[in-house]
Amino acid sequence: MSKFICGENRDQSTLFPESLEDYVGEENTVRVIDVFIEELNLVEMGFKGLTLKATGRPKYHPATLLKLYLYGYLNRIQSSRRLETECQRNIELMWLLGKLAPDFKTIADFRKDNGDGIKNVCKTFVEVCRRLNMFEGAAVAIDGSKFKASNNKANNYTPKKVQFHIDRVEKNISRYLELLDEADKEQVNSVKIEATKERLADFRNQLKELHEIKEQVENHPDKQISTTDPDSRLMKTQGFTRVVSYNVQSAVDTKNHLIVAHDVTNVPDRGQLAPMTKLAQEALQKKDIMVLADKGYFSQPDLKATIELGAEPIMPKTDTSSSEKKGIFNRSMFKYDADKDIYICPAGNELQNRMQVFEQGKYLDVYFNCIACRDCKIRSQCTKSKKDARRIRRWVHEKLTEQMLKKLEDAPELMLHRKQTVEHPFGSIKLWMGATHLLTRRFKNVSTEISLHVLTYNFRRMITIMGVRGLSNAIRAVLQ
Repeated sequence: MSKFICGENRDQSTLFPESLEDYVGEENTVRVIDVFIEELNLVEMGFKGLTLKATGRPKYHPATLLKLYLYGYLNRIQSSRRLETECQRNIELMWLLGKLAPDFKTIADFRKDNGDGIKNVCKTFVEVCRRLNMFEGAAVAIDGSKFKASNNKANNYTPKKVQFHIDRVEKNISRYLELLDEADKEQVNSVKIEATKERLADFRNQLKELHEIKEQVENHPDKQISTTDPDSRLMKTQGFTRVVSYNVQSAVDTKNHLIVAHDVTNVPDRGQLAPMTKLAQEALQKKDIMVLADKGYFSQPDLKATIELGAEPIMPKTDTSSSEKKGIFNRSMFKYDADKDIYICPAGNELQNRMQVFEQGKYLDVYFNCIACRDCKIRSQCTKSKKDARRIRRWVHEKLTEQMLKKLEDAPELMLHRKQTVEHPFGSIKLWMGATHLLTRRFKNVSTEISLHVLTYNFRRMITIMGVRGLSNAIRAVLQ
């Protein structure tokens, strides 16, 4: 007799056939997926395909395909072709979809055509979380992460890159022209001459295409183009490498690490603080929230706009001064006296407020003292100019920055808290995606894909917090 665990005989018949219900436990994730989708009003969400015609072939209900996508993203199956395969062999999906098996084109078209509906489902789940008191802390951490676009780096062009290719092709053209001249003198085989001429014609066609691309790059506002996914951009990532990608912004609550709001951009983090704060306020339905961000978001106009929204931003200030590289005193060594509205220089002299200028979209007060600077013994350590005095510029609303930095100085642990809060969701999403790029292209479709990832992350997080039964009962109570 075998001491190994033995399975059932494949040929064994049963008196009563087993049902799919027998294979799906009470704590199975598909049960809460089914409850959530069934409780949604898909018409209000903006899904297409809910109005049926009197004639024609029946179509799949949007709820069926939405369940399929939510299950797929929860189980790291994002491809429409892989989802088609799973529908035919996965018992959990057979239970969830009632043994329906749509083809990959139907699955892919649903994601493409129902972007607004999927985004509204994501917002609805955030609202469910809010009504379940998941966001009591009223503090969010904001950050951005680069997601590789479906656009190879070779198909992205900048002015420098285009010129490099033009120079390379022109050198090849010159080399092949020289070969033709030598062939004429030495009376080389005609077959070799024809091959050279064909290669020369190819290079001339390449040069023509490159000049067209160069014109497009120069006329583009961002001075770069991507030929496969026109909305993607070449951006710096960790380690100062450059990847053609999208910059996905997220606002994560500090209590349960749920993604409150998100957005897809193709620009750096600077300038995104106020827009993301506004999205977070709308999701939380609360104005007075604390917003934690890193120094990549620091922008004085953006800081002022965020405070005017009613939020309390906290982030470190970037030191963009090049004084140390020039070998002169850094701006931080000039101390401001708020009572007298003057700056005290390292030599102890007073720099008065002389005028106001408008630079880089903001008003700045300019402080200097020509006489004191002219007679200063350490002038060479303060400025490289032989005529002009050292000038210090101060933003007219600099007090807002100083107040924020004082709060950060009193609670330095906030930046560690920010890092532990907002970087966890991005890490989880990228782990589930795998070492791959985004499956879709253009802003509209990429936004839909990211919304599915965010919905999946929040869904999994809530299951971890409440369990399948607890979340199912909570969803019924909130959405009924």
